[in-house]
Amino acid sequence: MSAANTFTHLDDDLQPHMVDVTEKAITRRSATARAIVKLTPEIMAQFDGKELQSKKGPVFHTAILAGIQAAKKTSELIPLCHPLPLTKCSVTIKPLDDVRVEIQATAVTDAKTGVEMEALTAASGAALTLYDMCKALSKAIVIEDIRLLEKTGGKSGDYVA
Repeated sequence: MSAANTFTHLDDDLQPHMVDVTEKAITRRSATARAIVKLTPEIMAQFDGKELQSKKGPVFHTAILAGIQAAKKTSELIPLCHPLPLTKCSVTIKPLDDVRVEIQATAVTDAKTGVEMEALTAASGAALTLYDMCKALSKAIVIEDIRLLEKTGGKSGDYVA
């Protein structure tokens, strides 16, 4: 099997291109992604049950807004992504244990192509913002396990991790 048959972003001459979605139907599509951020016990000790406060402001709220903004900018960051009109984007952050938090990002659109990259970009942008907001306290923060949890709609059908 040639690479052109395997990778949709390569044409017959193996050159990168934006996939042609002209003939595809507009359908409801959604995707949820997550990122795990391992903070430190010292950072998590400042968590009041709802939020972390830093000199830069409310950490979780800022990361949530950054994730939503990142989702809206996905096609500007990932060269071959189609710009999509998001009809919904939500980001949540919740502690998993004494050092790790889980970021979940969901993106929804009515479009000709899916929103997996928007959900992944939202989770990544929120995780990077958590790092930025907390790096003054520790450089030992680790962003891990960024992945797609589920998607619905489109030709390839539904996916659940």
